[in-house]
Amino acid sequence: MNVMPKLSERVGTFTDSVIRRMTRISDEYGAINLSQGFPDFDPPHEMLDALAKVAYEGPHQYPITFGAENFRQALARKQGKAIGRAIDPETEIVVTCGGTEAMMCVMMTICNPGDKVMVFSPFYENYGADAILSGAAPIYIPLVPPEYTFDLGLIEKGFQEGAKAIIICNPSNPCGKVFSREELMQIGELALRYDAFVVTDEVYEHMVYAPYRHTCMASLPGMYDHTITCNSLSKTYSITGWRLGYLIGPEEVIEAAKKVHDFLTVGAAAPLQEAAVTGLNFPDSYYENLLKIYTEKRDYFLKGLDEIGLKHNVPQGTYFVLIDIQEFLDLPQFSGWTDMEFCEWMIRNIGVAAVPGSSFFKEEVNHLIRLHFARKKETIDEALRRLAKMKELAV
Repeated sequence: MNVMPKLSERVGTFTDSVIRRMTRISDEYGAINLSQGFPDFDPPHEMLDALAKVAYEGPHQYPITFGAENFRQALARKQGKAIGRAIDPETEIVVTCGGTEAMMCVMMTICNPGDKVMVFSPFYENYGADAILSGAAPIYIPLVPPEYTFDLGLIEKGFQEGAKAIIICNPSNPCGKVFSREELMQIGELALRYDAFVVTDEVYEHMVYAPYRHTCMASLPGMYDHTITCNSLSKTYSITGWRLGYLIGPEEVIEAAKKVHDFLTVGAAAPLQEAAVTGLNFPDSYYENLLKIYTEKRDYFLKGLDEIGLKHNVPQGTYFVLIDIQEFLDLPQFSGWTDMEFCEWMIRNIGVAAVPGSSFFKEEVNHLIRLHFARKKETIDEALRRLAKMKELAV
């Protein structure tokens, strides 16, 4: 009998994506998918028209590996406004296959085996895996509910222990925290003091609800040379399947990241970059209207949850909500259940898919699940109707 050679030890240190797993189970049972964060409505029609034109006129061959020139130029104009400085599209931008590759590319660019990287908990599940795949060890910094505050002393301790970088998701998935300018300044001062990087994930930058405001870490005094910004077009233009992301950072970092990106994926899809330029050139009114739409969806969904009687946080940004399911886990029929088991039960019996909160926390958390509201009104209405059945169990 032949014995298979041993696999890499690192692949045994993390699981597959729980978020994507919940989508597969949701599809199997035909549930309303409020787990994986993608909308059920179309991208802007101007971008679809551009894509239709590109289908016949091209380009259809390899673009420049680090991004088509006109796409990078459009990115530089748009994000230069947010960061508050001119961005050189030739030396300070890398276009990637989604924000997922952007983060992986950063980790492989800045980390050596044995390095440490700080990650806030709760976190988007990719961060820890990205650190491990790049040979680094994550250090988890708790975000403390209900406001998801943090202990600055723990961050300084992490830098003192040699952390190469800290990852900040702003606004934060899954808890919806928006880091204030003051909080970012405090973290930035520590990064400068200990000569470390700040890696930001800003994919929800245009979904920040009043009175909160989004601040780019790279825009703060002295921080551009210590910040690597990961972002994508997925959420802003409702094109999660187009897989268009990017990195912005100082030239030395970006030149190294270009090499990593080149051998990871060669390049993002040429026709999709061409069509997406249309969206990057939208006026400010597009982003103002996007925020208005998502503010209305958030308020409508939270009001529905309140009417049902489900306990939840109030996200300051993103389109995610954390639901407290402890009252259900206290019932005899759910005694001893994990949040994963409860989410699988929800899919089969309630017809709504959620993500178990334990997949986002380093701490032992079993009483939270994540839902999202990037859905049409009629989809939200039906989801709320089904969730009301769940609440009836606790009466």
